[in-house]
Parts: sequence; structure tokens; C-alpha cells
Amino acid sequence: CFEYSSASWLEDQDFWRLHGLFRWVELVAQPRTHVENMQIEADWDAAARTGSLDAKLQLRDADEAGKVIAQLHDANGTVIWESEQDAAAETTLASDALETVSPWSAEEPTLYELTIRVTGPDGGTIETITQKIGFRTFRIENGIMTLNGRRVVFKGADRHEFDAKRGRAITRQDMIDDIMFCKRHNINAIRTSHYPNQEYWYDLCDEYGIYLIDETNLETHGSWVANNVETPEDAVPGSKPEWEGACVDRVNSMLRRDYNHPSVLIWSLGNESFAGEVFRAMYRHVHEVDPNRPVHYEGCVHDRDFEDVTDIESRMYAHADEIERYLTDGKTPKKPYLSCEYMHAMGNSCGNMDEYTALERYPQYQGGFIWDFIDQAIDDGTGNLRYGGDFG
Repeated sequence: CFEYSSASWLEDQDFWRLHGLFRWVELVAQPRTHVENMQIEADWDAAARTGSLDAKLQLRDADEAGKVIAQLHDANGTVIWESEQDAAAETTLASDALETVSPWSAEEPTLYELTIRVTGPDGGTIETITQKIGFRTFRIENGIMTLNGRRVVFKGADRHEFDAKRGRAITRQDMIDDIMFCKRHNINAIRTSHYPNQEYWYDLCDEYGIYLIDETNLETHGSWVANNVETPEDAVPGSKPEWEGACVDRVNSMLRRDYNHPSVLIWSLGNESFAGEVFRAMYRHVHEVDPNRPVHYEGCVHDRDFEDVTDIESRMYAHADEIERYLTDGKTPKKPYLSCEYMHAMGNSCGNMDEYTALERYPQYQGGFIWDFIDQAIDDGTGNLRYGGDFG
């Protein structure tokens, strides 16, 4: 048991400091021969109106396996595609054009179930795994983020995992309630501020149709000097090589766990951690693992020498006229614009929202994420809720 950890330097998210276990803990037993990692590309060709599937598997002790068998089922359980390969340490199962599938989006979150079965030399089943997938293609085209060939505008919010009575130990019902609130109020996107969320949340976002910016568990703004005059040499992690391994490991853990969720459109390198060479290492690693999804990081606005670590122009609390200047300055090429935090929504706030929604007339303005989804308030035992700035 450790009272202190170097990880404390990397986990300075601005929220309630609570102790204990906040999430379910599982011990998983697997056969010696099993699928160690699976990366699924389920693309949608908007012009041809067809899908395609590519599943790359890494097998442990593959020499003791016989076959890898894949089946894709629709919502009725009908098999609409299947493939079989001899087992190998690196096994790929790929489809031709699938004409009977439909695309996934927030408006129509159509899902399919992929089943992977690993057999032994005798044909008996060693392991079976299932994964819900959605066919969609998200990319930046001519400086505009598109989903299935159409420009997307994020009507988003930044969401901490929080409950007024249980703190950070939220339940599945809490998550369902949040999802239903989003759908009822036309919130189509969530930024997982500022850490990967519970796994069940991603399943719900896949099922109900919520776009996600999936954010690395990294924030260090508590280590900044006064007036935010950091340099890559001073900042944590900055350009300090001793932090590179820990930060790359954090983003890699998120990638490996959440890669196959259609709701995850964008990877974020973290929050309010300035800039530096460590972020270049993280950015490179993300694109080595996932060359398709764009990478988001707002912290490079403090040092434009590092703006190559983000594929999106992202700012916090920029005035609408500042954003408009970016969109109309005539400089090209230009990155798509997102407000990863704006309209700070505690107390009496959220005025002049119309000035931001009016920016949607510019194709490269692609919305934003209101800070934040709900107040992080705690019941003080007297029936009153207390939160930052209002402790009465």
C-alpha cells in the first residue's frame, strides 16, 4: 500500500478529492490461448451505401489454437457475414462490401454484434468473445470533420462522473439517467472530462447514439506557476523525458480499452497540462495505433510551437468574436474548430449562447462542449447541496 504516488502529479483534475474504490473491480480468468487484443474497423462508404469490416486480432499462444471464426449478426440475430481463418499470432478477418448493413450515427445508432470464436486443433471452442459494432466513417476532409460523408456539429457537454450522495461512485442507473437526459435535451456529444469513463458508459453511448471525445487521464494545471507562464522545460509533463513513459501508457490504456466503440470519434491527450515533447510522443503513439480518428488537445494554445500535437483547433472560453476571427482570417490550411469548454454553467450563466450557435454558418465551426453537464454538488447531510463556489 502506497500513501503517495508519482501519479498524483498527473491527476490534478479540478473536482472533489474523495477516497476509496469508485468503480467495479473484476478478476478475469482466461485460457492460456486467448485473444489478447482486437481492433475493429467498421467503415461506411457513404457513396456506395455499403459497409466493410476489418478485425485485427492478437492471439496469445496461437500455436495451440486451430481456427478463428467470425460471425456478424444483425439485431434479429441473423448471420449476415462470416469468415474463418487459421489461427496465428496476428490474425485478420476482413469482409467484402456489406450491402445489407446500415450506418451508425447519433440520430440512428444502428448496431451489429460481432462474435469471435477461437477453436483448438480438435475443433472444440477455447474462447468466445462478442463486440457490438457500428458502421461509420469519421474523418477530417478539407478541414471539416465529417461523419459518414456529412459535416457534424457537436452540441456537447463536459461530464464528470458524479452523484450528490455517492460522489464519484456512480451506478449504472445514474449513467442511464444521464444518457436519457442528453437525448431528451438534444445533447449529441460528451467529452469524458478528464479521464476515461466507466466501460458501461461507452456501451450506452453506442446504443443510444452519443458522440464521445475520449480523454486521457491526465491533468497537471495545479503545478503551473502564476499567470500561466509555463515553458516546456518547467511544465509537467512538458518536455521532461521521465514523464513520457507514464503519459504514453495512460493514453495507450484508453486506446486499447475503447478502440472498438463507434461512439468514440476523437481521442484527447488530456486537459490543462500545457505542452511539450511528451505530448508529441503521445500524439505519435495514438496515430500509430489508430491512424483514423483525429487527436484533440487544447493545451498547445499556451505554446504554439506544439500545435502539431492536435488535429483540431480547440480552445476554452474563447469569445465568439475571437472564434470568428480564426474562422475568417483567410489562412489555409486550417483545422476544424471546437470549443472543448465554454459557457461555464455554474450559477447564473449561459447568457449570449446565440452568439456561439450563430457561428455554425461557418463550415469549420463544429460546435462545443458546455462546462459542465451537472454541478458537482455533494449533499452536506442537512438537505443542502454544496459545490465549488457555493458552500454557504
